[in-house]
Amino acid sequence: MSRLALAALALLPLAAPAAAETATVAGGCFWCVESDFESVAGVGDAVSGFTGGTTPDPVYRRSGDHIEAVAIPFDPAVVSYRQLMDLFFRSIDPTDAGGQFCDRGLEYTTAVFADGPEQRAAAEAAKAAAEAELGQPIVTPILDASEFFPVDDYHQDYYKSEDRLGITSVGVAITKATAYKRYREGCGRDARIRELWGDDAPFVDHSS
Repeated sequence: MSRLALAALALLPLAAPAAAETATVAGGCFWCVESDFESVAGVGDAVSGFTGGTTPDPVYRRSGDHIEAVAIPFDPAVVSYRQLMDLFFRSIDPTDAGGQFCDRGLEYTTAVFADGPEQRAAAEAAKAAAEAELGQPIVTPILDASEFFPVDDYHQDYYKSEDRLGITSVGVAITKATAYKRYREGCGRDARIRELWGDDAPFVDHSS
């Protein structure tokens, strides 16, 4: 997918799709992945959670062998699964097998969870194209979809929530949305993605 096509797709106004299909991906912090993909036309209300493991009833910080992931409902009449995969690979550091940015460990590793052979084929094609463009090996695996466990409501839509957190050291209660922006910048997510993908990074400016 061309640089202009990626940028245009990511910046289109949010639509209200029929959500006929779902793409499930893991890209490190699920707050960030949810924020990124809810800005894409044709994507509905994404859900943060856990998948990929066998631990019963995973919860935040106690997810066992699951990883943080996001279920992304989308209308294929507006945006295709392949387009979402092209955006996904350019929204992460797919060369890092140990986590993402400042978040380390299994819980924050990357993956695509393909639901059936068509999704797998599209994801593999997008991975190959991204690897060719990047000129480096991509370690993000394409796995079969497995049971998805939504995280509790506290973490859903965190990036845009106006709920207030505790008092800070300067005596001010900040919103989750403000805390999210500080986290994303402090974790170095956008800086690293911009370093890797340059102008092809689709989401590095939308949350500022």
